[in-house]
Amino acid sequence: MDWLKGIQNAIHYIEDNITEELDYDDIAKQANVSSFHFQRAFGILCGFTLGEYIRNRRLTLAGMELSSGNSKVIDVAVKYCYDSPDSFTKAFSRFHGIYPSSAKKEGTNLKSITSEN
Repeated sequence: MDWLKGIQNAIHYIEDNITEELDYDDIAKQANVSSFHFQRAFGILCGFTLGEYIRNRRLTLAGMELSSGNSKVIDVAVKYCYDSPDSFTKAFSRFHGIYPSSAKKEGTNLKSITSEN
């Protein structure tokens, strides 16, 4: 089993479905391994958990979308699978260090996790 190829397939799957509810079993199937083994290997190879990766990618993309200036915070929160604007605001603030509404200001620096990490 080529673990790196399996991880790459899984990351492509995550990126293609990032605005949907993601099931860890479905992600692991992309690498042809069990969810348990995939999550362990992902953590070892990538340096963070699968859940952290998904959350950080969603917050990165949400920040990019908000910085474009045309989206409402609530719409972005729903798009990236947050149950409420409050939970989105808390997660966004922890990740980026600013409130989502502040991301709309020109020149704001946002944290970014790319799919190539």
